[in-house]
Parts: sequence; C-alpha cells; structure tokens
Amino acid sequence: MMIEPELDGETAALDAALAEALKMRLEAGGRSRPDAEALALRGMLDHVDTNDQAALIKAVWGRISADTGPVLFAAGPTAHLLAADRFGLPVRSSADAEAAMVEAGRGARALIDLDGPRPWWGRLLARPDLRIVAALPDDRYGRPQAVMISNETSGPTGEDRTFWITDSREPDGRIADALAASGFLAQGLVSAGGLKLFMLAGYVQPEDGRLGDAPGSLKGVIGAAPVF
Repeated sequence: MMIEPELDGETAALDAALAEALKMRLEAGGRSRPDAEALALRGMLDHVDTNDQAALIKAVWGRISADTGPVLFAAGPTAHLLAADRFGLPVRSSADAEAAMVEAGRGARALIDLDGPRPWWGRLLARPDLRIVAALPDDRYGRPQAVMISNETSGPTGEDRTFWITDSREPDGRIADALAASGFLAQGLVSAGGLKLFMLAGYVQPEDGRLGDAPGSLKGVIGAAPVF
C-alpha cells in the first residue's frame, strides 16, 4: 500500500525561496574579474560554521561562475576531476595543456594539471597576456594540483598565493632560504624540464624588485590565486 509522504510547509517554502534566489542570481550574470569573484565567495564563506557548509557554498558558487563567466576548459585527469567537483558539467575538455592555453588566449578560462613531464607552465613567462588566476584545491592547507589560467585582469584578494618560476639548479630548500632572505615565504610545488615552480605566500607583483636577486636566470611571477 502506497503511503503519500507528508510535506513540511516550512521546508517547502525554503526550497522555493532557494530556487528563486538561484534563478535571480543566474540572471544577474557574472562579475567582471576573477578577484571580484573571489572576494564575493570569501564574503559568503565568512557566514558558514563548518567545512561541509564551506564545501557546499564553493560548489554552488563554482556552478554559478561556470554558468555566468567565461567558457571553462580542463586539461588533464586531475583537472577534470577538480573541475567537475567545483564547477559541474559545463566544463569542456582540452586535448592537452597547449590546446587549453590556446583557448585561454581566446578568452576562455583553462584549468590544467600541474603534474607531468613537460612544464607547460614555463611558457607563461613568455605570455604576459596569460596568468594564473586560481588554483585547486584552494583551501589554505591544500597543495594545488591544477591551476586556472586566463587573460583576465586579476589583483589581490587579501589572502593569496603567488606562483613563481626559476631555472635554478639549487635544491628547493636553498632556493626557499634565498627567497626568505628577501622577505618571501616560499614552498616548492613542482619541477619539470629544468624549471621549478614555487608558491610564495601573499600577492606578489611581477615587478617586485626583491625578486631580482632570487636564484636563477630564467625566472618570474606567472600569476596568483586566492585561498579560502
């Protein structure tokens, strides 16, 4: 015998309000810059109490961003998994990092794996029109496994990490020590093809003069990403 479930009027009203709020938010469109999106997300996260609530807000916000922002491509298995978790199904697939960079140059956003034998990220030193604007995972305790590149303008959000490349052959520890002597807190992230990618705490401008004495001859900042 089929028994019809009882409906909770208060919960149903909340569900309807949520659907209407999401509809209105999607109709409002996206924000003009990645840093503006990050600041808005950080403001929402200030009102949650648990990590589970924060993860839910990030997932909802990611899907809104994917729907209202530039087209998003993913290159690499890890990038695809992270993109699906954060942004949902609107993510498109790129054959490789190079193809994703082409799409980013045309105005898309591209989330690309950091692991791999070829340091595709080193090409950003010669592409000032493209920069890293996000990295996943993006919690302050997580180690980025994929980075998002874009030709959009983006600035500091108040809590960021900067990505810096060097061709120095010194061990990561010595490079980090040299950067610390210049006032930077640095951590090695990945190495490939004779290049090393480091994370610097905070938002660091590419023209920051303190980096002039850092180890390496081919070196430079290739973007920054917010942490939450």
